[in-house]
Amino acid sequence: MLLVWPIIGALRARNFELAMLLFSLAALSDGLDGFLAKRFHWTSRLGKALDPLADKVLLVTVFVTATWLGLVPWQLTAVVVARDVMIGLGAIIFRLWFGPLHGRPTLSSKLNTAVQLSYLFCVMARQAFELPPQEVLKALVVITFITTVLSGASYLIPFTRRAWMLPARS
Repeated sequence: MLLVWPIIGALRARNFELAMLLFSLAALSDGLDGFLAKRFHWTSRLGKALDPLADKVLLVTVFVTATWLGLVPWQLTAVVVARDVMIGLGAIIFRLWFGPLHGRPTLSSKLNTAVQLSYLFCVMARQAFELPPQEVLKALVVITFITTVLSGASYLIPFTRRAWMLPARS
């Protein structure tokens, strides 16, 4: 999360090479953190809450900034933000009305995070080096949109079913 503001600053300054470097460091450190936590069982309740929050802060902030700069279609950013808001509010509502969540990140969610990171990296690379071609970026918009919607559904459907079957807390 420490790299979010420098990434945004680099994007706003249109220093896309620096933004790519910082964004790559943030993505790699997140992946390494997850690997080490799983491999050596270095987990905590705080870490389990902060890790997905850090992912969301990074991705949503970069999506919104890139959209503001005219680099990402607003419709894609709207879907990305709506998915994260839906999952966050759904988790809060479930916790308050039904009790503890026993959810884990889904495979589609992990895939979606990887696709979103890749798409944003490619957006910055396009600005910095004129690569990948515009057609590749357009295809990545569609892929990112689809994985975002499917990932959101992979949370919404099971938790809605679970909530429907449970009695509300008094």
